[in-house]
Amino acid sequence: MTPEEFRTAGHELIDWIADRRLAIEQRPVRPNVEPGDIAALLPVDPPDGGEHAAAILHDLEHLVAPGITEVQHPMHFGWFPSNASLSSILGDVASSGLSSLGISWESSPALTEVEEVVVDWMRSLTGLSADWSGVIQDTASTACLVAMIAARERATEHAQATSGLVGFGRPLHVYTTAEAHSSVRKAALLAGFAADDIRLIDVDEFSRDMMADRLADQIKADVDAGGVPAAVVVSLGSTGVTAFDPLPAVIEVVRPHQAWVHVDAAMAGSAMLLPECRHLFAGVESADSLSWNPHKWMGTILDTSLLYLKDPEHLIRVMSTNPSYLRSTSGGEATQYRDWGIPLGRRFRALKLWYQLRIDGPDEIRQRLRRDLDNAAWFAAQIEVRPDWDVVAPVRLQTVSIRHVPPELRGDSDAISEHNLDWVRRLNRSGQAFLSPSTLDGGWIARVSVGVETTERHHLQRLLELLDSYAGSR
Repeated sequence: MTPEEFRTAGHELIDWIADRRLAIEQRPVRPNVEPGDIAALLPVDPPDGGEHAAAILHDLEHLVAPGITEVQHPMHFGWFPSNASLSSILGDVASSGLSSLGISWESSPALTEVEEVVVDWMRSLTGLSADWSGVIQDTASTACLVAMIAARERATEHAQATSGLVGFGRPLHVYTTAEAHSSVRKAALLAGFAADDIRLIDVDEFSRDMMADRLADQIKADVDAGGVPAAVVVSLGSTGVTAFDPLPAVIEVVRPHQAWVHVDAAMAGSAMLLPECRHLFAGVESADSLSWNPHKWMGTILDTSLLYLKDPEHLIRVMSTNPSYLRSTSGGEATQYRDWGIPLGRRFRALKLWYQLRIDGPDEIRQRLRRDLDNAAWFAAQIEVRPDWDVVAPVRLQTVSIRHVPPELRGDSDAISEHNLDWVRRLNRSGQAFLSPSTLDGGWIARVSVGVETTERHHLQRLLELLDSYAGSR
């Protein structure tokens, strides 16, 4: 493909993307497909090449796009807001177009230094002190893994450089709750912690926040048995019900043991952009690491996850690699982001934030977040006064956890659970809206995650009508 052919095809593709956004409400939220349907439409044998981009765009429209769950649809209330602002898409296009090789400062000075500046912009916008240093990871799952590896090495006094965990000889413990994201357990296991040494601390019966006194009891028992508290993963805005663990109390419990405190605020971290919400993140300045995803509620396109650290030099010692072919002539003053995470190479991810912040601006982003908070509070109030409906967890931010309890099923928890899973599945299959089912106390509930860029109050009014229709038609 020549640059001129690229220009023509690029214009056509951008027009197609813009047209899809304009017409998104005309499409179902969830595609009406079964596993294997999309693959069956594609050739078995690889292409020979030589096709025109227009032919590929035709197949993108007719074969691929119909199999997309439209997470940008205003009736999408599942999982978390997975926004992709058009401004940040431009940054993603620019990143791909520059095709920068991010394996060292020398391989792309601009990639490194724009990232340094942009993550510091985000630090300032979220009210964090200058004690934090940041890096862009792909996801909060990776950020958590990086934090767990750093925690392991601090607890073992850098055992990786000597005899490793086997030579260390004492059990290392990680503490979190059952409300924590599944990636926390995965990260702990991948970092070498034993499954039996991952402690799930009891949570408050209603809020689902970690109980700090139970954490203290468990740590004491582990220390008395010869174990080492290595890490505590604190959820500030858990996936299931937006639980906020009591970070200041956790810090007080953990401080004497010098365990690493990692704050997982993957979805909820966007709320730090709002001064009125920062009380939810009290105590964060005493943590060791913090991750949150602008590629969720804030609206930056995937994959843009921020990881902030109080002691980046410790992480660099753990992650550093310096083969001869990467040794820089710039001296030791340049940041080498390959030593801040797992991959050696990296994309120019900072451009996505750079474009979004410059085009949309922080005030516009804050205005949208406040709209979503207002809409979530309104929606929760509507559910609370509806017969046979319950809000089953506090509404801290923009996620409302609900359950439908028909009078004839009261007292039968298993039947109520199956009923809620059933109506959510039927509603999702209809394509009219999409919700995430989740479990609470062993029973199914529904999560309404408000925050798609185009979702307005009238979409929530429509959702209420659909809830009554699908939950009432068993």
